[in-house]
Amino acid sequence: MTHEAENPSLKVLVCGGGIAGQALAYWLARGGHRVTVVERFPALRATGAQVDLRGQGIDAIRRMGLLDVIRNKLVDEAGVALVDARGKARATIMANTSGRGRQTLTSEYEIMRGDLVRILHDATKADVNHVFGISVDRFEQDGKRVVAHYSDGSSGEFDLLVGADGQGSRVRRAILPAGAPDPYRRVGIHMAYWFVPRIATDSNIRDTYNAPGGRMIMRRSHNPTETQVYFVLREESQEASAVHRESIERRKEFWADRFRDAGWQTGRFLEGLAATDDLYSHEVVQVRTDTWSKGRVVLVGDAAYCPSPYSGMGISGGLVGAYVLAGEINRSPHDLAGALANYDRTLRPFVDTIQAQVKPRVLRLSMPEHKVGIDALHSVAALACFLHIPDFVARRAKEDRGGDWLLPEYP
Repeated sequence: MTHEAENPSLKVLVCGGGIAGQALAYWLARGGHRVTVVERFPALRATGAQVDLRGQGIDAIRRMGLLDVIRNKLVDEAGVALVDARGKARATIMANTSGRGRQTLTSEYEIMRGDLVRILHDATKADVNHVFGISVDRFEQDGKRVVAHYSDGSSGEFDLLVGADGQGSRVRRAILPAGAPDPYRRVGIHMAYWFVPRIATDSNIRDTYNAPGGRMIMRRSHNPTETQVYFVLREESQEASAVHRESIERRKEFWADRFRDAGWQTGRFLEGLAATDDLYSHEVVQVRTDTWSKGRVVLVGDAAYCPSPYSGMGISGGLVGAYVLAGEINRSPHDLAGALANYDRTLRPFVDTIQAQVKPRVLRLSMPEHKVGIDALHSVAALACFLHIPDFVARRAKEDRGGDWLLPEYP
């Protein structure tokens, strides 16, 4: 029997050219498979705000041989400060750069999402077919193939279709069984971000400001000319959940209305909001579903198990999931059903761990409704920092947010 017969080269379609999709394409191409990545945006979507790597995600990048490349693109963020309405730091938690223990609120590996996407794309573009400006409108499958129908009217046949199309995944909606529970676990928090010009007082410490009404503003600067602004809101209304799908003008109106009286540097940030054409907002959710695959269709990254930004493991979870899915396929390309079952069995304990890190009650405590709660939060944080508790806990920890789950070894 030939080697090719033992390990067939599969034709794989990846829907979504983000971080999980690019990482999966990298590992599948390394396994000798013919991979096509389709992305609905007309070009590589190398945009977005700051993200980080933690725990097993760092290990996954190291195994790709890309850790040094990423180090050359890191954002200089030394720590996180809780500030009052005058901008005075009440408590500052520095990044753990000791190489031991766990990451703090700021990771040792902070990078702009666009830079990470470009790094992954550069690592795959020679071996992977990338098609921009189209999406998969629908698909059908049988025991031998899956046929994808594209938004431009064309179609293609594949051995496997992968949904790497984010927390709002259309592929996921297509494979969930009728009557399946809502995959979204909502935590009652909404977030928006945009960029404003950097000013002299914008340092390499991320400022976090709490305003009454369950509101939070974060400012972090990633290069000499730009600063990122985040508005975070506790609200459980239909209006808040629906606004993210409305026009940019309506979203600007919503966020300006909710934060106009928040204080601190709100005036500056709202001027930037009015001027920007690049506003991103979303409801903070987790994706929880028992269904990660159906036949020859499988999900990876946020489409399958979005842990939410508050887990600190969204990017790392996508990188780890891509590594495990490709590893199982590369090990058993002749038995896709078995490979996809092993993917679920191997990865789900890790996913359960990182999703369990998000506790809505604790999140609400970090965003008090009243000034007395904000003052109490600042006082507790100031005392903890004075006693060096965050640094001590981070350095002595034996595990990062992914727990003691170890990245599997694949040939």
